[in-house]
Amino acid sequence: MLIGPDSDQTPALSIVMPTLNEEAGIAECIERAKTAISELGMTAEIILSDSSTDRTPEIGRDLGAIVHEPDQSGYGYAYRYAFDRARGEYIIMGDADTTYDFEQIPRLLAHLREQDADIVMGSRLEGEIKPGAMPSLHQYVGNPLLTKFLNAFYGAGVSDAHSGFRIFTREAYETMNLETTGMEFASEMIMEAGAQDLDIVETPIVYHEREGKETLDSFSDGWRHVRFMLVNAPGYLFSAPGLLLGLAGLVVMGIAYTGVSIGNATLGTHSMIAGSLLTIVGYQVASLGVFATVASDPIQKPTDPITERVTTSLSLEHGATAGLVLFGVGSLYAAALVSQWITNGFASLEFTMSSLIAFTAIIIGLQTVFSSFFLSAINR
Repeated sequence: MLIGPDSDQTPALSIVMPTLNEEAGIAECIERAKTAISELGMTAEIILSDSSTDRTPEIGRDLGAIVHEPDQSGYGYAYRYAFDRARGEYIIMGDADTTYDFEQIPRLLAHLREQDADIVMGSRLEGEIKPGAMPSLHQYVGNPLLTKFLNAFYGAGVSDAHSGFRIFTREAYETMNLETTGMEFASEMIMEAGAQDLDIVETPIVYHEREGKETLDSFSDGWRHVRFMLVNAPGYLFSAPGLLLGLAGLVVMGIAYTGVSIGNATLGTHSMIAGSLLTIVGYQVASLGVFATVASDPIQKPTDPITERVTTSLSLEHGATAGLVLFGVGSLYAAALVSQWITNGFASLEFTMSSLIAFTAIIIGLQTVFSSFFLSAINR
């Protein structure tokens, strides 16, 4: 049932393994995949996306695998390179280091079909992790935290977001716009699947100890996942923090200006200054959310009404006009202060909370004007 690259038959399954010096475990992985193919009775191809300097590709070819050599480096790119050349209706992905048992392909495929899903993932955290198969830092800290991030930001609803053992339909792959080249590819697939309303299901699997040298860098690869998730969710990275900071600043300024007491405490001038700074910083951070949404086309766009309104219907003229009005109101008060200063013979003027409100309005007004022009420039 295993067919080669020159066969006229179209395989039902494409089993893809990225390989980087995996000669210690590649033969076992291929033999297990062959067992699964035989059990299913379906035509299949085994593809190695290989960047090895050892005997991995030679072993793979001897055992009937198709070997492709990606023209760029990277875990994600190796998968994408092979997926683009895979011919099967169903695509199976898994590491070639014996950590995943390819004999379980029939069970995962059956689950995919039974659930009428687009993607099925083998969950290590809901299954069994053999002693020594996964470092404690990954098992109890890294993978659970990254999974919580992904579920919170993207509503993935999975228990093990970074399991590398997955089956998905060709249609699902073609629906996802996968672009990353590194280890963050595992996160991108789930994020894109969620953005495209694809159905992801899980089933428990056993995770085995690997053969060969570990290639994962815990901290740098973990940070790549977090960075990718944050950059593609500007609502969480910029909009929400910006709105919270701005609202907190306005509340502090309002309380300080009105002189309302909070218990035995009364907010004064220093609180007013802090509130002004929070308001300005919050406005700037929230503006970055708008810019990131328009300029980068993130996977998860902000859903708050303010960002949606600004990015979809606010014109340059409306934004610039609002900024000029705000700037003008603040400037009128500032002009009155300058006039008073001149009239008093350039003597020192008493600091007032009203003047701080005016200066805050001037700054935010100017930001609005120039932000409107910048938004117009990147949104052409």
